[in-house]
Amino acid sequence: MYNTRVSFETNDGLLQKLMDTAEKKSLENLKDFAGRKVLIEGGGYEKIWLETQPMGGEMYAKRDLEAGLNNNLLFMECQREDGRIPGSIAMIDGVLTPQFNKFQGFCFPAPAMNMYYLTGKEPGYLELLYGTLERFDAYLWRVRDSDGDGCLETWCKYDTGEDHAVRYGDAPDAWTEETPPEGCQAVPMASVDIMSFSYASRETMAEICREWKDEEKERRWRLKAKEVQDKIKEYLWNEERGACFDRDKHHKVMDVLIHNSLRAMYWNSLTPYMAKRFVEEHLLNPEEFWTPMPLPSVAVNDPLFRNVTTNNWSGQAEALTYQRAIRALENYGYDWMIPLIGRKLFEAIGEDCIFVQQYDPFTQKPSYVSLEGKQDAYGPAMLSVMEYTARMYGVHMEREYLFWGTVSGTESSYCQEWGERSFLIKNNGKRAEAFLDGKKIFEAGADLKIVTDFNGNIIRVDALARDADRKNVKEGIF
Repeated sequence: MYNTRVSFETNDGLLQKLMDTAEKKSLENLKDFAGRKVLIEGGGYEKIWLETQPMGGEMYAKRDLEAGLNNNLLFMECQREDGRIPGSIAMIDGVLTPQFNKFQGFCFPAPAMNMYYLTGKEPGYLELLYGTLERFDAYLWRVRDSDGDGCLETWCKYDTGEDHAVRYGDAPDAWTEETPPEGCQAVPMASVDIMSFSYASRETMAEICREWKDEEKERRWRLKAKEVQDKIKEYLWNEERGACFDRDKHHKVMDVLIHNSLRAMYWNSLTPYMAKRFVEEHLLNPEEFWTPMPLPSVAVNDPLFRNVTTNNWSGQAEALTYQRAIRALENYGYDWMIPLIGRKLFEAIGEDCIFVQQYDPFTQKPSYVSLEGKQDAYGPAMLSVMEYTARMYGVHMEREYLFWGTVSGTESSYCQEWGERSFLIKNNGKRAEAFLDGKKIFEAGADLKIVTDFNGNIIRVDALARDADRKNVKEGIF
């Protein structure tokens, strides 16, 4: 297992304090789960959750590869014979305990796939991941289309991680049965989230088959993924409004504008056209989601918006949404939004460096009380700070590529050590220089994302600002 480490220095006093504090407090979330080092969610959440910790572990692999790997492996190893993956895994009286009373989101396929590359492309790991996804996808379609309408369902609030969301009505929080609850107002609910679980599984299986050079199976899984995407577009997408809307148990459209289309973008299940409509008509609309603290869970002008300060997905901006937004925006070429959102998060957390779950969308004020008492060391908030910094001023490893950020305005030095290798980028606020294993590989202007391979060859240059000047590559100088 490689030793990994990040070092970061900047003349931005707030960002330096945020990064140093996040690094230190994240160590509190490293726990021993039956002899396995994992990174729990933190902030009062003492488990590893399917909606956060495979993704969180993959992000934290920059600093601890062992924990990042275990955060993904444990969910695969604890899969039931029928294909269901635990929504959370806890340590109870010293015993590792998988819990199957909810799905609790599914931020798993893409980060689990990236861990294959980050840990040296172990063939056995890839076989385990493929089998896990194949069994889970089969489980979803065998169990979660209870009315046979071709659209997968959520049966409880915790299936999509929308704790206490008003739109769920009288649905149970959790649900252990393999048949849906009866007598509820909305559930079983046709869900863009659960459909996206299947899409992401199938897309990742296609990627695995490509790695195996099995073109026939890759083609089959891509076609099956497209079938899911087509159903989302046909059944859950509203062309007039430019967003996805779930349907209740009576197949009636649930007319509440939620941020879940952005979640679907994380799973890559929307078409580029659908993502463009949602981002440009809703996400960037200051009357809906582009509030002083962007990304509330429900559009602030929707009748079901509630500005509840304790754990509630009916309104306030969630740190977990900020964490997921990175991949969601990158999937569709909206990289230029990442620095804007990142800075908003830095400002909201502020000099106190207390990392919490929710933020007031109008004032940016952190909601300090969650669960029992004052909250701190909430993993998604800390990982978001570290990950936005990596995208803006540092380097990120994805599959077989390096992504370097040159956001302007801040002097910084960001170094990623990975075993015997090092990736260093120095930024004077206007230009940046990148070094691979001590050798300079490029010099670049500001506000760019530069993609290279692991030998330093430049693959692509994207903008990290809406009007960034994209110049042609010439002898490694932009």
